[in-house]
Amino acid sequence: MIEAIGLGKRFQAVTAVHDLSFTVGDGEIFGILGPNGAGKTTSIRMLAGLIAPSEGTARINGRALGPDSQRIRAMTGILTEAPGLHDKLTARHNLGYYGRLYGLRGAELWRAVDRYLGVVGLAEVGDRRVGGFSKGMRQKVAIARALLHEPDVLYLDEPTSALDPSAAKTVRDFVATLRDAGRSIVVCTHNLDEAERLCDRIGIMRGTLLRVDTPAGLRRQGRAAVVRVELVGARRPPSFLDLLANLPFVGAARAQDGALLVEVDDPRGDNPELVRTLVDAGARIVGVREEALTLEQVYLDMVGEAAVRDTDAAADGAGSSAAGAVA
Repeated sequence: MIEAIGLGKRFQAVTAVHDLSFTVGDGEIFGILGPNGAGKTTSIRMLAGLIAPSEGTARINGRALGPDSQRIRAMTGILTEAPGLHDKLTARHNLGYYGRLYGLRGAELWRAVDRYLGVVGLAEVGDRRVGGFSKGMRQKVAIARALLHEPDVLYLDEPTSALDPSAAKTVRDFVATLRDAGRSIVVCTHNLDEAERLCDRIGIMRGTLLRVDTPAGLRRQGRAAVVRVELVGARRPPSFLDLLANLPFVGAARAQDGALLVEVDDPRGDNPELVRTLVDAGARIVGVREEALTLEQVYLDMVGEAAVRDTDAAADGAGSSAAGAVA
């Protein structure tokens, strides 16, 4: 549904995004994580056809940025970080105004308005002016606005910002239903827990994508998955190691502090057979969990390393300029 190829954007002397390439499939939620200034918002504005890239290209549902940008905007829903609503209009009339811009008319328009006011929990206050709404309520109106025209592609920039935990869960659950309906969704967020629970794949960004993988793949850092099996009882863990060595999906196993550390290909698929084998052999298991870095650790390490590289590159550039001036 989305294919970005070498996208870049410069604002005069500042390069906001460079060499951005990734794909998003039908019915996939793709998360973009990055610090402020990493280029996340600029990226989704380019992909939504709101600003032109300085380099590279992208195709959205087979349509190319530039020649087909107007059609791309028509099939796209976007939630920006700032809601940008008309304070003197009611929530209902805000949605009606934007719905008409998307080509909705008459009964179809007001059915969509009523539906999405209900989805975001604002049906009872739909006839109140949004100027008196809290930040969280304004965010809900903006989410409804992004969905009014049933877009094929949805870009969400910090979708649960300013929402209380209950409202944030409602939004996450609804986004998941959109994925199940086949829509492609790009989510920019600072909320690592939200990204891990919601996204099928995540790209960590600082000017460009540093790495793209599933949440589990990012936490493993390219290494084999290690499952920790906590045991209790008189039998010593080393006595199970020969048994585990015969399982085809086990790469290695060792005992540590009354537990077994087992390398497997796919914890979700392999753990049931692993546990069954150990229990049949007399093991008393009190817990099974995957040993991996947290997504927060991976994110901070990658972004920190990129920041160091950027600083070093800037210093090298300044040094070269100074040397040229002396020469």
